[in-house]
Amino acid sequence: MAPVPYEVVAKRRETYDTITLELDAPDGFEFRPGQFNMLYPFGIGESAISISGDPAKTDRIVHTIRNVGAVTAALHRLELGDYVGVRGPFGTAWPMEAAEGKDLVIVAGGIGIAPVRPAIYEALNQRERFDQFVLLYGARTPSDLVYQGEVKDWRSRFDAVVDVSVDSAGSDYRGSVGVVTRLIPNAPFDPDNAIAFVIGPEIMMRFTVTELRNRGVPRDQIYISMERNMQCAVGFCGHCQFGNLFVCHDGAVFNYDAVRSYLPVKEV
Repeated sequence: MAPVPYEVVAKRRETYDTITLELDAPDGFEFRPGQFNMLYPFGIGESAISISGDPAKTDRIVHTIRNVGAVTAALHRLELGDYVGVRGPFGTAWPMEAAEGKDLVIVAGGIGIAPVRPAIYEALNQRERFDQFVLLYGARTPSDLVYQGEVKDWRSRFDAVVDVSVDSAGSDYRGSVGVVTRLIPNAPFDPDNAIAFVIGPEIMMRFTVTELRNRGVPRDQIYISMERNMQCAVGFCGHCQFGNLFVCHDGAVFNYDAVRSYLPVKEV
């Protein structure tokens, strides 16, 4: 429960309201794709932030952070050489082992690409483990797209299908315009042999699941990440209760079947 101070060793801006911090990792730090840490800018408070680095690189702990409140604003103010308290890693992981031998379909919206980025790294670094690899990434506008240089590199690979769409854009934008779910009907994967990872705003995830089901992907082969209001990370405080589940303890990655009855219910 006690945060350990780690030094900020790299900082870069991703978008107008999003940065990536790299922390000097202690020996033996390991995590699984989809897990999160609790970050504590001293004197301000804690926030649950997904780990967004490469699981194979253990010398840095990487977090991509959107400025949405007091704690994340304080994290944005950190500079090289500053320290931040860290607890973790916590939570469940994307089921990479279950995806072996299948078409891996990842649908991410906005900052949601950060929590699934470690799974992308692992899949592309160990490409032989999976059949098709499909990444569909959407954002509100071109300026909201995160990791733009990296996404461009992924799109250039011959062994991956990476498609990007934005909800709205000016006349000078040459990419696809429209909600990310419109990319699903024509995406090249076999629904009978596919497993899907979905993350983004809850409304986006609901429509994404609907489109995946329309393609024939079984419910038990769809996984979503529910990152909401996690304050203690160990299931004590109850702030992240979701029906009979605690997001921090039982998630944040869930099989869709486990939470589908709660998703349409307001105030849950």
